Amino acid sequence: MITNNTVNTDTIISLLDPVKNDLRLIEQCSHYDPFSILGKHGSVQSPYTLIYSPATKALTLTAKQLSMSRVDNSDFFIYAGPVDDEHYLINAVDNNDNCRSYHDPYSFSRQISDFDLNLFSCGQHLHIYEILGSHPKTIDAIEGVLFATWAPNASRVSVIGDFNNWDGRRHSMRSLGESGVWELFIPELDRHSLYKFEIKNRDSGQIVSKSDPYAQQLELRPRTASVVRDSSLYQWADSDWLKQRKQLDWLHTPISIYECHLGSWQRDDDGGFLNYRELAHRLVDYLTQTGFTHIELLPITEHPLDASWGYQTTGYFSPTRRFGDAEDFRYFVDHCHQHDIGVILDWVPAHFPKDEHGLAFYDGSALYEHEDPRRGEHRDWGTLIYNYGRNEVKNFLISSAVFWLQQFHIDGLRVDAVASMLYLDYSRDDGDWIPNQHGGNENIEAIEFMRQLNTATHREFPGTMIMAEESTAWPQVTRPTNLGGLGFSTKWNMGWMHDSLSYFSHDPVHRHYHHDRLTFGLLYLFSENFILPFSHDEVVHGKGSMLNKMPGDEWQRFANLRLLYTYMFTYPGKKLLFMGCEFGQGDEWNHDKSLDWYVLQYPLHNGIKDLVSDLNKLYRKQTALHQYDFDHCGFEWIDCNDTDQSVLSYLRKSDNEFIISVLNFTPVVRENYRIGVPQAGEYEILFNSDSEYYSGSNTGSDAIIHSDDIQWMNRPASLSLTLPPLAGLIIKKL
Repeated sequence: MITNNTVNTDTIISLLDPVKNDLRLIEQCSHYDPFSILGKHGSVQSPYTLIYSPATKALTLTAKQLSMSRVDNSDFFIYAGPVDDEHYLINAVDNNDNCRSYHDPYSFSRQISDFDLNLFSCGQHLHIYEILGSHPKTIDAIEGVLFATWAPNASRVSVIGDFNNWDGRRHSMRSLGESGVWELFIPELDRHSLYKFEIKNRDSGQIVSKSDPYAQQLELRPRTASVVRDSSLYQWADSDWLKQRKQLDWLHTPISIYECHLGSWQRDDDGGFLNYRELAHRLVDYLTQTGFTHIELLPITEHPLDASWGYQTTGYFSPTRRFGDAEDFRYFVDHCHQHDIGVILDWVPAHFPKDEHGLAFYDGSALYEHEDPRRGEHRDWGTLIYNYGRNEVKNFLISSAVFWLQQFHIDGLRVDAVASMLYLDYSRDDGDWIPNQHGGNENIEAIEFMRQLNTATHREFPGTMIMAEESTAWPQVTRPTNLGGLGFSTKWNMGWMHDSLSYFSHDPVHRHYHHDRLTFGLLYLFSENFILPFSHDEVVHGKGSMLNKMPGDEWQRFANLRLLYTYMFTYPGKKLLFMGCEFGQGDEWNHDKSLDWYVLQYPLHNGIKDLVSDLNKLYRKQTALHQYDFDHCGFEWIDCNDTDQSVLSYLRKSDNEFIISVLNFTPVVRENYRIGVPQAGEYEILFNSDSEYYSGSNTGSDAIIHSDDIQWMNRPASLSLTLPPLAGLIIKKL
């Protein structure tokens, strides 16, 4: 039975007259603090409850069905009198006579603590993703979802979603003062609801609808709503891996990375994307066969445009829905770990896209970016640059890194486009950049951000790696922050990559003019912890595939590629190879289709794959090839001056042994080629890139070679070798 609320007009006027202007602001979706008006208010003598409910025919309160009166034909309903329940039920009948009951969101007290807000404002809250965003929560035995977002320049923020017909009038949020954070607990909300934040700028009055920056799931593109996610119930089975990783001395262990774009590695029979779980099984089987230690994924953070390859990120806490949900991706990582394969993510803190639903002008102002385009926009990419000087922005990015390492057990992050962050004049014309406070071109705020990022992640997750894609001569990228470095674990050796590809592009007859391309890198090689990358960037945009970068006829192109990979795997530094390069794909990479797996039916392509597999296994097995990748004590030239014959020879060394690499960069067989060796005795050829197993010509010395008592190159003994054409030998003393 409904109890009538017999409130006359004079009583309503007396109760609401002091707040009539506030009522108008709530109707106009402009009120800064709806909690001060809605819910239970009044004095002990004159208590009342006020509800704002558009498109509603009637409201009652609590199980007692206390009838509420409509206020002046508006969408406000009032009950004058005491309501005993702290969190009272609202029973609503809408204009279509549909009925539902729910607890009033405006009956709940503030949920986010000053402690959390202060940490966030200082840029020190590593787990702010547990506070901001949407989080299923139980408050006073009532289940619901707590929403929170940072929008300091807003006059009003509302949660809109499929649960309120995307109507910003229904769920206005509470402002938490100068922190700029807004929050609202919505009871009885479905755990998989779709939502966004509707934000009104306090200066311009502009209203924008934004995806949640901290959303842990987004809709599949082209849809852009955020999705409420419950806490993960995934049962991890990689504890042995994590324990081993924590104790691992990765500086002195083999790391060979397979760089992969999940959308185009393989696809299903209809050309559609595979699920994370199916990809996990296929990739683990393949990587186990080919011997890679890690897989590096081009960004799987949510992004709206397939053609961006993930580098224009909109979801910094959300695995893309293209391949499944967050639990599916957890399975992917777990399955890799259970089979001793590490997982590295490409992560993009250098820029973000201008999409209307994303971070651009999030609260109607330049919040995450700089307002001045000379600091806030990348002209080349048409994207925006983070304001690294704002604590809350740094906190957003650092907590994103922590999120992937903690919640998904990721083993490392490769930070994209570090050079664009370091330099204020990066790819800018004169007059199109603003110097720092000292008049220089260094981005001091970005530098401090990177140091904080690396300090935090290395402290919290020992054994993980943060890798820099940095293409300039910036000093100490991989040196500790307390010594003035940036603190990255490793850095891509872009100079070695460019020099090597430049050298190999020349016809062998001309290579003796460019011999220094192969030797120059040793001048700086041990100044950083380098990764040797042949990445996706080298096989797109008209650059040609790795195979088609090589000169000569078909046989020479394949022989050159086998030689290049032999050079790479015996040269100091960790290794990285983009998918398809390991079997010599002929076409450039195309993100819209699967790799050309059919070419593996041809012996030359299958030979490249077998060669890379054997090089990986040799690199992992032979300590001399990996123990001192970053230290001069692990490398020694035998002869770097044989320009006329275009031959290089050098030692790779560990504490207890050495490996010899001899590389012939011409198609001429070199008979009786003599090199000096550190010790007399028998030597074994462990590897010949010209072997028939790799579809080579099977030229070269016998497997066992006896040294000669001939001093050579200031060494006590020497070997006389037959060097195969366009090929490398890897030799070890028995």
